Amino acid sequence: MKKILLSAAVIAAVTTMASASSSSELAALKKQMAQMSKKIAELESKQSSSEKKIESIDTNNGVLIKSKAPVIEFSGTHYLGFVSSKEDGGDRTDKFETRRNYFQAKAFFKENPKDYVRITLDTFQNTGEDTAKDDNSWEVRLKYAYLYLDNILPYTGVEIGQAHRPWIDYEEHGGWNYRSISKVFVEDGNAAHFTNSADIGINFKTKTPYFSSELGVYNGEGYHGEIDGEGLSGEWRLTGHILGTGKEKRKNKVTYADVSFFGQMNQDNLKMGDATSGDFQWYGVHAVYNQPEFLIAAQYVKTNEAAVKYAGDGYSVNGEFRFAKDWAVIGRYDSFDLDSGIDKERKLGGVAWKYNDNVRFIANYLQDTEDDVDTDSIMLTADIHW
Repeated sequence: MKKILLSAAVIAAVTTMASASSSSELAALKKQMAQMSKKIAELESKQSSSEKKIESIDTNNGVLIKSKAPVIEFSGTHYLGFVSSKEDGGDRTDKFETRRNYFQAKAFFKENPKDYVRITLDTFQNTGEDTAKDDNSWEVRLKYAYLYLDNILPYTGVEIGQAHRPWIDYEEHGGWNYRSISKVFVEDGNAAHFTNSADIGINFKTKTPYFSSELGVYNGEGYHGEIDGEGLSGEWRLTGHILGTGKEKRKNKVTYADVSFFGQMNQDNLKMGDATSGDFQWYGVHAVYNQPEFLIAAQYVKTNEAAVKYAGDGYSVNGEFRFAKDWAVIGRYDSFDLDSGIDKERKLGGVAWKYNDNVRFIANYLQDTEDDVDTDSIMLTADIHW
């Protein structure tokens, strides 16, 4: 490029010089040529630098993303499905669903690669709004936004911000592996319905081979409740790992046996607490055994007697039998009795097929019973992770 530009400049200069009639015009022309040569050198320098940056990018493994963090990890989770349901005495309804769509980013830090910040966005249908033009539309909700610092205490890290609550995420990763078709017992609206999975606060997470725990203090309203600033919630999970697998990820191929005690003491929670103080307390025990061929788990939960709307106790049992290479039969039974006299029951059975490392298909039957009214559903689900 430099040679072409210089040649053009020389030709122009020679032509001009031929017609130049004075030394002043010649001096001006030489000055212009010097400026052109300097500009060409600057342009070539910038071009060379850009070419080197482009050549350093491995386009086979992705594109260049600039950040102050040395490593950024993106991931997503999607629960897509179809449900055909019929309530006693009612008409059958058939609908396609997008039950969950999570988009997540983690930025890991240079000084300690186990320290990171995480943000997770979640779509939901806004069916509770009836005054705006976009009522019933799909919107985006903040699920997680926290800083994780590893080993701030011996064997202990901490989440600060809109973080995990101690129990639900733990059960979903090794106690009940099918969040795409049913929430866990303490969260599901057709079961105990005590709590949800995230809240603003702080969560200390300890891991050792034979013991792990999560101890947290939160606002108490969860990640889609109004924060009133009146009272906090102390929440916990204490787990004994009988086979010494407390520091391992609980995967199907790992054999583990765990026993947990969990719960929360939520001050001034007027949504769930008693009419006077609003305090809402509940606790539970859970046991799970897993080996490559099958999983079986059971739990019992109970509220304090003063709780009003959700006072009661109940239990849940679930299992998973894995056969062939990528197939599994699943089952679950829930029972929760409210002190008000309403009884809830859930029966679930189905089959799952692992299509590949990112996609799993599930077909299941689900029956929910509340106050002697049955709702029967047939569900088809695509459970996607990337």
